Amino acid sequence: MRAIGIILAGGNSNRMGELSNKRAIAAMPVGGSYRSIDFALSSMSNSHIHKVAVFTQYNAKSLNEHLSSSKWWDFGRKQGGLYVFTPTITTDNSFWYRGTADAIYQNLSFLKNSHEPYVVIASGDGVYKLDFNHVLEYHIAKKADITIVCKRLEEGEDASRFGVIKTDENGRIEEFEEKPIVTTVNTISTGIYVIRRRQLIELIEKSAGEERFDLVKDIFIRYKNLKKIYAYELNTYWSNIASVESYFKTNMDFLKKGARDYFFKEYPDVYTKIDDLPPAKYNASCAVKNSLVSSGCIINGQVESSILFKKVYVGNNCVIKNSIILNDVYIGDNTYIENCIVESRDTIRANSTHIGEDGKVRIVVEKNERYVL
Repeated sequence: MRAIGIILAGGNSNRMGELSNKRAIAAMPVGGSYRSIDFALSSMSNSHIHKVAVFTQYNAKSLNEHLSSSKWWDFGRKQGGLYVFTPTITTDNSFWYRGTADAIYQNLSFLKNSHEPYVVIASGDGVYKLDFNHVLEYHIAKKADITIVCKRLEEGEDASRFGVIKTDENGRIEEFEEKPIVTTVNTISTGIYVIRRRQLIELIEKSAGEERFDLVKDIFIRYKNLKKIYAYELNTYWSNIASVESYFKTNMDFLKKGARDYFFKEYPDVYTKIDDLPPAKYNASCAVKNSLVSSGCIINGQVESSILFKKVYVGNNCVIKNSIILNDVYIGDNTYIENCIVESRDTIRANSTHIGEDGKVRIVVEKNERYVL
């Protein structure tokens, strides 16, 4: 493919609550075995984009560990590959990334030293599969300056956390508003963009000269009447995990056969870093119904409509319903958990009860005495 990839994975979201205290949003576990960034990386790999840069910043330790080997996404190659850029203090600059446009500006040499004519930009918090070749073909056919991949939300879904878009009959964007307080528009930006590389360099340099640092507000929205910006509509599954509610809903979608088969069984595949763990062990006293259980788990109790990530231990007489248990959690005997997200490496004491009430998801964070020195 005649494009390079950029994945913006440095941001933080206050809407994630305690879940973002120890990891970047792009490193959030999804679907039992994936990380959020795997979906963007896999889509780029499957689209034959051979050179991809990931910009990390906030709480990047676990994300950098996940990206430590590029072979899992087939980026271990002589030409191109996977590049991870973190903020760097130089004689000319002592700032962290001040926004998405500034992140690209501080690593502009990556763009200038590349030769591909186009750039695909994606966020690291989307869950989807997308052939970027189709987006590029659309971009070229429309003779667009910028193409934004958009998604039409279902009736009743909240569009105010996204950039909302209105287009004319030809697909050209007429109105673009970022995170409006109130809106009646249900077409939103997915945070995926295609633009010509030289034009991106020009816009980024001009924006930096005016001390404007946000890619969407200071470039795409600002230039919407000067540049030909088109919308490419995505008709397959897409979700964003940048809030507790959307993170919970996205994971629970994997319990539905349609979404589960789409990501686990249908080509192209979604790739991730593989851990050498034994298969899940179901002891005689357990009962598991409509759940995803990852490798390394040991189940003794009852699990229903839940997702258990890697290395979770469920004690005797435990009941887990409609919950997400993140990696490496020990759940003591006689524990009841419902409508909760249990943070990774937690130790849940025996005979305890955790319930998310009033339709809200509760985040459970316990002191981890197993790892105290």
